[in-house]
Amino acid sequence: MTRLWWTQIKAVIRLELKKTFFAKRGLWIYVVAALPVLLYVAYAVAMSHEQHRTTEIAREGERRLAYQDLLAVKPGMTKQEATAILGKPPLVFHWTERRPTGPNSTEEILHEDLHYSDGQNDLYLSLANGKVQSINIHEGYNLGEDAVVFAGVFQFFFLRLAIFFGCLGIFMNLFRGEVLDRSLHFYFLAPIRREVLMAGKFLAGLLATCTIFITSELLQTVAFLWHFNPQTRDLYLYHNHGLEHAAVYVGVTFLACVGYGAFFLVAGMLFRNPLIPAAAVLIWELINPFLPALLKQFSIIYYLKSLCPVEIPVSPGTPGLLALLISNADPVSPPLAILGILVVALLALFVSSVQVRRMEINYTTE
Repeated sequence: MTRLWWTQIKAVIRLELKKTFFAKRGLWIYVVAALPVLLYVAYAVAMSHEQHRTTEIAREGERRLAYQDLLAVKPGMTKQEATAILGKPPLVFHWTERRPTGPNSTEEILHEDLHYSDGQNDLYLSLANGKVQSINIHEGYNLGEDAVVFAGVFQFFFLRLAIFFGCLGIFMNLFRGEVLDRSLHFYFLAPIRREVLMAGKFLAGLLATCTIFITSELLQTVAFLWHFNPQTRDLYLYHNHGLEHAAVYVGVTFLACVGYGAFFLVAGMLFRNPLIPAAAVLIWELINPFLPALLKQFSIIYYLKSLCPVEIPVSPGTPGLLALLISNADPVSPPLAILGILVVALLALFVSSVQVRRMEINYTTE
C-alpha cells in the first residue's frame, strides 16, 4: 500500500509541476524572485564603474600609493606635509570663504579639497588655510558592510515579501486554483486517497517554490560577489565564512518555503478569498518584533530570523520602533528554530489532511 501511495504521489507531483511552473496566474512569482537579483546586478555594475573611476584617479596621481599611505595623513598637518607623503593630488577643488570677524571686517579663508586614491580606496582631505581639517577615507571593499546589506535585503525583502507572496501564489492555488478552473472533480473521482492527493500537491508546490527561490538566492550570491576582485572574493568566501553564510541562506529559504507553504495550503482550503488570511498573516509577521516574547513564538518569521547567519546592527540614534524592527532581541537556538518551523508545518499539514477529506465541490458558489 505504501508503494502504491508513493507511486500516486509521484504522479500527482508530475502533473502539478507542469501546471505550477507554467501557469499564467503565477508568472508574477518569477518577477518577484528576480527583483533582488536585479538589485544586486545593478549594485555590482555601479560598484564596477566606481572602481574603474578610482583606478583612473590612482593612475593620475604623482606616485603609487598604498593603503598605509592614506592612513599616514593626520589632522593638523600642513599641505606641504601631506603632499610630501602622498605627492601632488590628482584632483583639487578650492574656494574662498569670507568669514565675518567684526562689524565691518571679514577674514578670507582658503579652502581646498584634495582627492587621492590607491586604486581601491579613496582619500578626501579638507584643508583650510593650508592645514588639514578633516579626513575621510572611502573603502572600496568593505566586506562587513556588504554582508550586512545582503542580510538586510534577505530578511526584509526576500523572506518577508518575496517568499511570502510566492508561497501564497503557489500553495493557495493548489486547491483553490483547481476550483476556479472547475477541474478539482477529476482528482476527486480518481482512485486515490485525498490525503495522498494533498501530499502530492504539497510536495509539488514545495519543489516549485524551492526551485524558484533557492535559484534566486544562489543568483543573488553570485551577483553580490561579482564586483569583488578575485582576492577579495576568496577572502570573503573562505576566510569570512562566506560559503557558510551562503549555505545557511539556502537552508533558511527552504524552511521558509516549508513553513509558509504548509500554512497557505490549508488557508487555500479554508477560505474562498485568499486576501483575508494573507493580509492577516502578513500583518502578524510584520508586527512580530513588537510583540511580547510569548506571542513572537507563534510566527514563522521569528524562527527564520533566528537562523539567519548575520545579525543586522542597530546604529546609535536609530528611532525606537525601527530599532525593534531591525533587532532580534529574543532569538532561539538553531535546533529549536528548525523544530519550531517543522512543527508549524506539520500542524498545518494535519489540518489540511482533515479538511481535504471533508471538502465538497460546489462550482456554482464560486
